[in-house]
Amino acid sequence: MTVPLEFREVALGGGRRRSTWGGRRAAADDSYGALNLTVERHETVVAIGDESSGVDGLGALALGLERGPGGAVCVFGTVIATLERRAQLAFRRQVGYLPAGDGLLQNLTLRENIQLPMRFGSDFQSGDIEGRTRVILAQLRIDPVAGVRPAQANEEERRRAALGRALALDPELVILEEPFVGLTERAGAELLEVARGGELPEGGRRTLFITGQDLPMILRSRVERTVRIARGARGVVAL
Repeated sequence: MTVPLEFREVALGGGRRRSTWGGRRAAADDSYGALNLTVERHETVVAIGDESSGVDGLGALALGLERGPGGAVCVFGTVIATLERRAQLAFRRQVGYLPAGDGLLQNLTLRENIQLPMRFGSDFQSGDIEGRTRVILAQLRIDPVAGVRPAQANEEERRRAALGRALALDPELVILEEPFVGLTERAGAELLEVARGGELPEGGRRTLFITGQDLPMILRSRVERTVRIARGARGVVAL
């Protein structure tokens, strides 16, 4: 069975330089090793590293938003970066994505931000969209602020809404960039459980790949694997 996410000999550089669609490749840095990492179905895997490690660019590489200087990142066996732009957009609908910060559109309410993937990336009917939205708002406990715009919400409410948008199409794989920054440990634990989507004998119902500079101690028992990417390491060092 095809694994959800696999990094094959991906050259690591120092820090993110987000390119435009199909844009320039990031420069390689010889002080970093090549990343080889497989994320199996139902796993929650966390990759951590400092600002210079390049860990903050792994999500963009997986989604084809950047093209690395070497190696390949396969999502369900496909290298998204090699697809034509229209095919890239279609393929990305299989993956939930929470970018660093939140990436919410400021001219839309939190409810409308959550609905975006369903309105423009699915064949859901209006009633289905409203029903799915109500479920997400209840799960994330943001129904009271669903009608406000991001600037009127606090950081935790925005992060909850951004996660709701990432989960809108109930993807099998979810990529989360720094999802716990600025949150209390309790809030972080709650969002992690929502993202996992429930438990199966094999692990979480969804496969999660999380990147960031650190993982709160309270969450370490709730993930299957944590890997650290450090300057000068030849590849990754498991914690």
